Amino acid sequence: MNSVVLAVLVMVTLSMLRVSVVFALVVAAVVGGVAAGMPIADVIGAFNDGLGGGASVALAYATLGAFAVALSRTGIAQRLSARVVGHLGRSHHQRGELALVKWGMLACLILAGFAAETIIPVHIAFIPILVPPLLHVMNRLQLDRRLTACAITFAITVTYMSLPIGFGTIFLNDILIGNINQAAAGSDLSVSREMAPQAMLIPALGMLAGLVVATFSYRRKRVYEELAVAGEHLEARSTPLSVRQLVLIGLSLVLALAVQLWTGSMVFGGLIGFAVISSSGVIRWGEQDDVFTQGMRLMALVGFIMIAAAGFAAVMKATGEISTLVSGSVELIGDNRGLAALVMLLVGLFITMGIGSSFSTVPIIAAIYVPLALSFGFSPLAVIALVGTAAALGDAGSPASDSTLGPTAGLNADGQHDHIWDTVVPTFLHFNLPLIAFGWAAAMLL
Repeated sequence: MNSVVLAVLVMVTLSMLRVSVVFALVVAAVVGGVAAGMPIADVIGAFNDGLGGGASVALAYATLGAFAVALSRTGIAQRLSARVVGHLGRSHHQRGELALVKWGMLACLILAGFAAETIIPVHIAFIPILVPPLLHVMNRLQLDRRLTACAITFAITVTYMSLPIGFGTIFLNDILIGNINQAAAGSDLSVSREMAPQAMLIPALGMLAGLVVATFSYRRKRVYEELAVAGEHLEARSTPLSVRQLVLIGLSLVLALAVQLWTGSMVFGGLIGFAVISSSGVIRWGEQDDVFTQGMRLMALVGFIMIAAAGFAAVMKATGEISTLVSGSVELIGDNRGLAALVMLLVGLFITMGIGSSFSTVPIIAAIYVPLALSFGFSPLAVIALVGTAAALGDAGSPASDSTLGPTAGLNADGQHDHIWDTVVPTFLHFNLPLIAFGWAAAMLL
């Protein structure tokens, strides 16, 4: 068995057995490296070399967690949540009214995800700020959090893979189109930026179909305990905020975004936001260390998984068996275009699930997939759809992807949302399977 496939299977199996995802990634990296014939010292060396690639992301999420807890100390989000809960609890409500609140909240989270990927490019940074205070509302509505996880993952994934705005500009224009043209150098194939949204439209419809199915799958009520949300034990502010404090809180949000866009660093954006809120007097000087530590704990799991995932990806690249996986698959294809498209998508699923990032997967598979697709006579639009979908496959549904880690970080703020069974498995079933079907259809129709 190919070492990359074996490593991914080990990682997924251990994760589903409720073994720590960090531990699963480390064990899977060792198994994959040894299976590829690498000396154990080389496996450890490659893993250690790759760890640095996830360190900056982990630090960014830690500072954003601190900023999120600092915002929670203002009491603004809690007051909004309390008003909704109070309104729902004061009297008997018709089912239609409760449904309106439920679907309205889910729609707002989806819109927030769209905005976080486009006009306010903060990616998953909005989740630890917006989601934890709403958990009380979700508990009152008995809303299945698996549906919320699917809604958030849908928003942050379908946007970058179909719209050339914000993160979509990076994925579609810079990474996808750029790598396809580079891989096609010397051939007759040339693709332009305008072709990417058109090629990715059908796969994006697959994501939408998956979300519709998820609303049916998780339509029934699910009971959660009313537990304290992370950071609430620090006692959110109950006294009215002064005008100065409100101005500084608003300024912290603006500066956090502006600094992130200016420097390209979520770390500095989160730190500036935390510093401005601290200067408002909402957090007493002696409490700042506790608040910052609590915020880092909120996102600690995300950070450690991202670091371990970077090490895992480095080992998989060092094995040299990613290209072997693709070339070995070609032998099974023959001259069947439909089977060729399906195999390329399935291989892309395995690669992305292991690496955990569709952005990092494109450069790896484009160099192999583009010549292969051209040899089967696929059109330029079909080539874009194949490479783009193969890369996006596994982003939703990977234990090490920020598209699943982000929703878990927010929904598990009270310890009642399991990363694997409540986020990874639902998003894998509802998004990866439709993506395979719709991505295959795009390759055959375009």
